[in-house]
Amino acid sequence: MKEIKVTKNDSGQRIDRFLSKSFPLGQGQICKLARKNCIKLNGKKCKPDTHIAENDIIKLFIPDEMLIPKAKSDPDDFTAVSDKIDIVYEDENILLVDKPVGMVVHEDESGDSDTLINRIKSYLYHKGEYRPENELSFAPALCNRIDRNTCGIVIAAKNAESLRILNQKIRDRELTKLYLCIACGKVTPDSATLTAYLEKNSDTNTVKISDKKTKSNLTIKTKYKVIAYNGENSLLKVDLLTGRTHQIRAHLAYIGHALLGDGKYGNNKLNKKYGFKYQALCSYELQFKFTTDAGCLSYLDGKCFKAKAPDFVKMFGSNIKL
Repeated sequence: MKEIKVTKNDSGQRIDRFLSKSFPLGQGQICKLARKNCIKLNGKKCKPDTHIAENDIIKLFIPDEMLIPKAKSDPDDFTAVSDKIDIVYEDENILLVDKPVGMVVHEDESGDSDTLINRIKSYLYHKGEYRPENELSFAPALCNRIDRNTCGIVIAAKNAESLRILNQKIRDRELTKLYLCIACGKVTPDSATLTAYLEKNSDTNTVKISDKKTKSNLTIKTKYKVIAYNGENSLLKVDLLTGRTHQIRAHLAYIGHALLGDGKYGNNKLNKKYGFKYQALCSYELQFKFTTDAGCLSYLDGKCFKAKAPDFVKMFGSNIKL
């Protein structure tokens, strides 16, 4: 028999999900064990979808070989990585980090361990705020992602409660993420909400935009406002009303105004002319606009945070009001 006392970071989730994260147990196994009364919560039989709370006691009447904990991340996997990050905002619950161009948020097929999440873990580890050996199922996590060659704000949660709240807020659009970008040519009208349909090709890691709905594509809505025009290109502020893969890049290219520097959807001739090797795109501004209870993050309601202005804004002079 194994006894587990639920910690704060493990609380609030379903017991089956907690067990599947902590031990090499599949969903089917957990359901079967629950039916056989091999899993007890505070001394009572429980269902797999029962939510656990801090200080709850879980007792598992399961053979030891089934309870060998899942391998945890070796601290050296991230402590060997630099802990230098550009912090936009930090408190006891969250981190807002300004990601540079060229860095991936999570490890990809290249196998490079110098990722944004590893730098955040390293930073918190060296601060003494994160000790993986003390956690069964939680590790600091990112709440949003941006492409390797997009810069700007990425949200990280320091604890499980904040992660659950932020994921809900993002899903229900109680957070607004605004982007700055350079679109080739003169974008007209000065502001609009564009609607189209996007289909992803996983094999090529590209998307296709269409003006017709099919069974295989998804609706996208992209709201933009022209901030400046320098006679050749337009500086836009963009609000993603839907958040799909490569949405800004592909949607603006579809209407004839690809992002400057975009190698996938853009104009290579123009990219070379202006010397842009990466898409001129920045996740610049984050607004918290809660309409439902935010629990431990309620103090963030109404707050707005901005990354440093990206270098590409300089193309439009020094008096641009962002």
